[in-house]
Amino acid sequence: MKALMFGWEFPPHILGGLGTASYGLTKGMFNNGDMDITFVIPKPYGDEEKGFARIIGAGNTPVAWRDVSWDYVESRIGKVMNPQLYFDLRDHIYADFNYLKLNDLGCIEFSGKYPDNILEEINNYSIVAGVIARTVDFDIIHSHDWLTYPAGIHAKNVTGKPLVIHVHASEFDRSRGKPNPTVFAIEKDGMMNADHIITVSELTRRTVIDKYGIDPAKVTTVHNAVIPLSDELLNLEKRESKDKVITFLGRITMQKGPEYFVEAAAKVLQKNKNVRFVMAGGGDMEAAMIKLAAKRGIADRFHFTGFLRGKEVYQMFRDSDVYVMPSVSEPFGISPLEAMEMGVPSIISKQSGCAEILENVIKTDYWDIDAMADAMHALISYPALHNTLRDRGIEEIHQITWEKAGKKVIDIYKDVIASRK
Repeated sequence: MKALMFGWEFPPHILGGLGTASYGLTKGMFNNGDMDITFVIPKPYGDEEKGFARIIGAGNTPVAWRDVSWDYVESRIGKVMNPQLYFDLRDHIYADFNYLKLNDLGCIEFSGKYPDNILEEINNYSIVAGVIARTVDFDIIHSHDWLTYPAGIHAKNVTGKPLVIHVHASEFDRSRGKPNPTVFAIEKDGMMNADHIITVSELTRRTVIDKYGIDPAKVTTVHNAVIPLSDELLNLEKRESKDKVITFLGRITMQKGPEYFVEAAAKVLQKNKNVRFVMAGGGDMEAAMIKLAAKRGIADRFHFTGFLRGKEVYQMFRDSDVYVMPSVSEPFGISPLEAMEMGVPSIISKQSGCAEILENVIKTDYWDIDAMADAMHALISYPALHNTLRDRGIEEIHQITWEKAGKKVIDIYKDVIASRK
């Protein structure tokens, strides 16, 4: 079976959980066998892992004819694309897009991130999708998250192939129930045009059904999983510290509930001064959290690392005694699984999708800072509790694989294709 996937991130260049999930699912599907996957992202860098998916860069796809030589194309984009694919794509340009801002190869350039003109990039991405869909051979379209829904719809319209969309998060999660109407409209349009919808949790499935008015029969939950870590990462040495370390790792935005982590930390420090708290990540609430820590008088016990990448993430887990994810509305949340894989006991909010499948964690309401603080204090004060959650957590995580998730997605593909015949 051949799938054309549209995504926005792909490791090692990621800005959040979307890229990690897209990578894990794609690899898990490939490992099930008989899967040919083309994965489109706005801007590849050439160092993406090869072998289980063919990556096409939207920014390397021509949307206007340019008379260029093979050697020139190779010199410009040879690190990320076979020049022959560039010329194959050039043969399927379907309209005159010279009115757009194009480079010397007739391509639209993308930031590969989440710029201020994100809606313009989403629209440009959907234009490119038309060229790719007319060129690549595939049986089904799979769009990851709202940024790629317009691309998926366009690919469906020009080919007639079925569309599956993957809801990794909804605007209701990101906005604490006050959705941006433009984003909401893009999400709903994707859901209405999709042949089937995959959600990362039952929590998200209920949001899709209740908030977007989608038929329950059209929505299936496939929980995320975790990528097995290399021996190099599993054997990272823990940096010595006389204090216990409790960590928050993720985007510092209102969806993630960072203020509840700071408030709970202040309560823990009233009982135990030998604790350090780490807020790893970046986001629009970072400055406010620095001020809140100072206001609570705990700034000397609080550390803000900024955004961590790759090995830095796992070194942070290795240095931590407890991991906390106090999300207000978390569609799934892969980071607790990664922490548990590194042997770090985790505290997660009951309002997270991963709470549906994880047993060997402590679950609290995101707003209950007293319960969260009690859980933190217990895990750093009682070695037996800490060790039990650590050991059982590692065993549990080994059973949550992307191969199992990938098999469920492949079965959904088969059902969708069969229903179209």
